[in-house]
Amino acid sequence: MIERKIFSNLVAHLPKKEISLIVGPRQSGKTTLMEMLREYLEKREERTLYLNLDIEWDRSHFESQLALTRKLELELGNQRGFVFIDEIQRKENAGLFLKGLFDMKLPYKFIVSGSGSLELKEKIHESLIGRKRLFELTTITFEEFVNYKTAYKYKENLAGFFEIEKDKTRQLLMEYMNFGGYPQLVLEQELSEKVHIIDEIYRSVIEKDIVYLLKVDKAEAFSGLIKVLAGQVGNLINYSELTSTINISYQTVKKYLWYAQKIFLLDVVSPYARSVRKEITRSPVAYFWDLGLRNYSLDLFGHLNSPSECGFIFENFVFLLLKSNTRTGQAKLGFWRTKDKAEVDFILERGKKVVPLEVKFKSLKNEKIPRSLRSFIDKYEPPEAYLVNLDHYNTRKIGKTTLIFLPYYELLFRDL
Repeated sequence: MIERKIFSNLVAHLPKKEISLIVGPRQSGKTTLMEMLREYLEKREERTLYLNLDIEWDRSHFESQLALTRKLELELGNQRGFVFIDEIQRKENAGLFLKGLFDMKLPYKFIVSGSGSLELKEKIHESLIGRKRLFELTTITFEEFVNYKTAYKYKENLAGFFEIEKDKTRQLLMEYMNFGGYPQLVLEQELSEKVHIIDEIYRSVIEKDIVYLLKVDKAEAFSGLIKVLAGQVGNLINYSELTSTINISYQTVKKYLWYAQKIFLLDVVSPYARSVRKEITRSPVAYFWDLGLRNYSLDLFGHLNSPSECGFIFENFVFLLLKSNTRTGQAKLGFWRTKDKAEVDFILERGKKVVPLEVKFKSLKNEKIPRSLRSFIDKYEPPEAYLVNLDHYNTRKIGKTTLIFLPYYELLFRDL
């Protein structure tokens, strides 16, 4: 079983009365995570109950709050117990339903999970303000992937592994960039089976999340939008171009893009600007939550070949590493583009601190500084700037700024 870093955070939250709400992409491992939590509790002789709204005989207990409380009393009595509810998005008005249960002050701790949907991302959050802690589960992260692939031998010294085993590190990076982090894919060895699995996942996202949950009636148009965005990772989203390419309205493009974010398919990054007049634009750029799914939509799954294609996916990969740094909400991730076409891939803001990061899929043999990065440094004089690359480390001083040439894996351990 693949160890998940979020597990310890969930264990720490078990004594809290708040509902532990686990959300994330379809098939990212939420059910497995709940099973691990339940096993953890039962080893400590705690009373547990697991209910899944995908199971017909479990669903009957959710017809009303009274029906569910009767089931809980039958199984757990009036003593302390832990109630696991899986696939909560299947319950209509799930947020209000859970709010009512919580406000009854029952002797049970609720651990609830569900795939991304409007109900989970919007209504549940609003209904449960002050009553839940949100835990966002991604597909397998690169750190989790490497630990699993190395049988957890270097778990306590992963930085040392990356530094010494450069060839193995590069092989693992390419495997992750090709296939992504869905747990089933990480566990599967055969390429043909990987293809079947990613096809099923892709279809489930389009057919179940989009058509069934979100009531989108043009699945082909939505799928087309995803394919176009997959081919434009890191580029500005051109709404006019998308409307003509996919033959849907501007409003529909905006709506579908919003849906794609709500179901954890992709994310958008907004431009950084202090001077709105001089720096271009309101258009964001799009990055995918999972690299394998992105590759599959372009028929590149397991077949990344060209340096340019690897460059795009590596930029998306670095986005995922940086995203984990901003998940707490204490930092903001953006990018920098000007009318003069100067561009820096990522701008990390923590309060008044601004950190630019340029990404290069290269083993740097010289320390040539990109013109755009130097322009940003000259203009804003940040304390630090980073040129994220495959394996080169060094520091240089440019005026008041320390420029750091940083191997990408250092982002796992460095607090920017």
